[in-house]
Amino acid sequence: MKTRIEHDFLGDREIPNDVYYGIQTLRAIENFPISKIPIANAPTLIQAFGYVKKAAALANQATGVLEEKKARAIVQACDVLIAGDMLDQFPVDMFQGGAGTSVNMNANEVIANKALEFLGYPKGTYEHLHPNNDVNCSQSTNDAYPTAFRIALYQQIGSLLKSMERLQVSFAKKGEAFKDVLKMGRTQLQDAVPMTLGQEFTAFAVTIGEDIKRLEEARALITEVNLGATAIGTGINAPEGYAEKAVQYLAEITGIAVTLSPNLIEATWDTGAYVQISGVLKRIAVKISKICNDLRLLSSGPRAGFNEINLPALQPGSSIMPGKVNPVMPELINQIAFQVMGSDVTIGIAAEAGQLQLNVMEPVIAFNLFFVMNILEKGFDALREKCIEGITANEKVCKEMVFNSIGIVTALNPLIGYENAASIAREALETGGSVYDIVLQRKLLSKEKLDEVFSFDNMINPKFVR
Repeated sequence: MKTRIEHDFLGDREIPNDVYYGIQTLRAIENFPISKIPIANAPTLIQAFGYVKKAAALANQATGVLEEKKARAIVQACDVLIAGDMLDQFPVDMFQGGAGTSVNMNANEVIANKALEFLGYPKGTYEHLHPNNDVNCSQSTNDAYPTAFRIALYQQIGSLLKSMERLQVSFAKKGEAFKDVLKMGRTQLQDAVPMTLGQEFTAFAVTIGEDIKRLEEARALITEVNLGATAIGTGINAPEGYAEKAVQYLAEITGIAVTLSPNLIEATWDTGAYVQISGVLKRIAVKISKICNDLRLLSSGPRAGFNEINLPALQPGSSIMPGKVNPVMPELINQIAFQVMGSDVTIGIAAEAGQLQLNVMEPVIAFNLFFVMNILEKGFDALREKCIEGITANEKVCKEMVFNSIGIVTALNPLIGYENAASIAREALETGGSVYDIVLQRKLLSKEKLDEVFSFDNMINPKFVR
């Protein structure tokens, strides 16, 4: 295997000549063999670094600190990253010390060596174009990494929002399909009052829509960036006007309305936007997990449970019990939700742990946000495709439960009073008789009035009947 020699202030190292990363990336590989999950597993982050380094090169050229030939080669190399290529050249572990320096240098080295190739020079001949002096010109990890992180988050959230919108539509379609299926509503797992299965599923769609809005609001927080802050927000080593130009270029090439933070010192250590996004993701997880709990209950049985809906049968449910089918997709979402909730704790602790002018814990924040958004998105698509779209209603079972329930006596309160209604409920519970028959036997209401109260329309859209 052919190699090349690269050096940093710690000494010389031999680098395989077929790789585009360099000595600092090699040291990171050796120092952080932790999760075995490389940053390449977050392709939007690599793409975002391409955007950031391209914007920086254009701004450096515009301010006269980077010659046109070098800037053009860097831009060309960045375009390769933006296209989604060379992911295999980003082996640095997602878990790392150094506040993201290893990720930033991985990007600097890959871009530098690809730019050298475009210029006709061998990899590692940094006297012609240098990872630090040229690719990282007017930058620090402390502004390049957070800016790339925010660009990647913005894109990742956009992808998650689309999956949520698809899931919302799926629930809404079931709401329409089940609009005439009368069933019993429940509180505290006890019979309450009637509703339709359609109303239940429509409510699922509505609550997902609310979460879509909350996530869109949180997403807007990450469009403010600190590119140009350099080390701590004072802009040291960056030419005058660089920050404004870099952010302008970044907005143009990404199509994202990013703005320069008005206080770069605060923006360099502040991780509040990540805490906010994580909190919204936890909210989404909690609510979708609740919905999946409901789906599991509604489909329980089929003979000894609610059995109001049928979930698609995806796989045999037991190695010992023939014929058993489990609600595996809702169970999957429950477990994804638990992971999201746990990650929110990690993100909160990491955000709090930042000290003075920099939060060095951003890599673990990035890992958790990218990971949970990815599993939420895939989970939502799987739930929609393999579960929600195939749900059917057991209309007969639903209707029988309504009219065998004691809960419907609530609708009689205005007509016969609470005491009479409670007495009827007690008799129905003790004898197994129906509320309808007991009311007629006691001659408390006429059959016509009972039929009016217990009509389908009045069950799902109750009116005050006298």
